[in-house]
Amino acid sequence: MAARRKKAGPKELIISKARTKNAVKKCNVGGEFYEALDAQVRETIAAAERRALGNKRKTLKAVDL
Repeated sequence: MAARRKKAGPKELIISKARTKNAVKKCNVGGEFYEALDAQVRETIAAAERRALGNKRKTLKAVDL
């Protein structure tokens, strides 16, 4: 029996919409902002991971940001 594949839907966000909205004090948050913020966070994490591995570490630290 073939393994069932999940439908290729929207990527699950690693950021919290509710927490993001709560962090914003004086503006509304547009729907596209969450996806753009999520993309930025993912790139920041990937860059930090590359830096840690480049320094022969398997633990991300604040200095990697």
